Amino acid sequence: MKCDIILAGVGGQGILTIATIIGKAALKSNMNIRQAEVHGMSQRGGDVQSDLRISTSEIFSDLIPKGEADVIVSMEPMEALRYLPRLSPQGWVVTNTTPFINVTDYPETSLLDAELDKLPRVVKLDIDRIAKDLGAPRSANIVLLGALTPFIHLPKEALEEAVAAHFARKGETVVAQNIAAFRYGYERAEKNTPDNL
Repeated sequence: MKCDIILAGVGGQGILTIATIIGKAALKSNMNIRQAEVHGMSQRGGDVQSDLRISTSEIFSDLIPKGEADVIVSMEPMEALRYLPRLSPQGWVVTNTTPFINVTDYPETSLLDAELDKLPRVVKLDIDRIAKDLGAPRSANIVLLGALTPFIHLPKEALEEAVAAHFARKGETVVAQNIAAFRYGYERAEKNTPDNL
């Protein structure tokens, strides 16, 4: 079993937190893991991207070859589209629908949405609104992690435990908010898994 994941977003959106939590869950599940990160001016609203590879067998490279990613998960719709050439023909896109407009010529949201709708396997969620509705606006990335979970071959329970461990130092309230965000994202995406299509 292997799963190659491209995580994409903009600096400060929590992409690397998602990678850290998946890494902890993968190690606890006795999986091998490799990760490579790109921080493009991330502290100034630039893109952040991470290749994350998990497998039951040995992994020889940190980087995911073009056309072989099983999942692209993105905190923002344009970043999801940017990495489509790296997606496998059977791959999934799991993305936020709320744009992070950091350039003057950012495309119209309707155009991005139309491009995403052309994809055969996509889960789109307004994770920013969901996180606010849950009373945890800083947990949007954890909503997205929950939505990613049905597609990455790691036990939901292992990921939930990793979420709890990651936020434990911030107190029980923060842990509970992030677990709720994770579960909400998971439940919204679960109906789109290959077994349920």
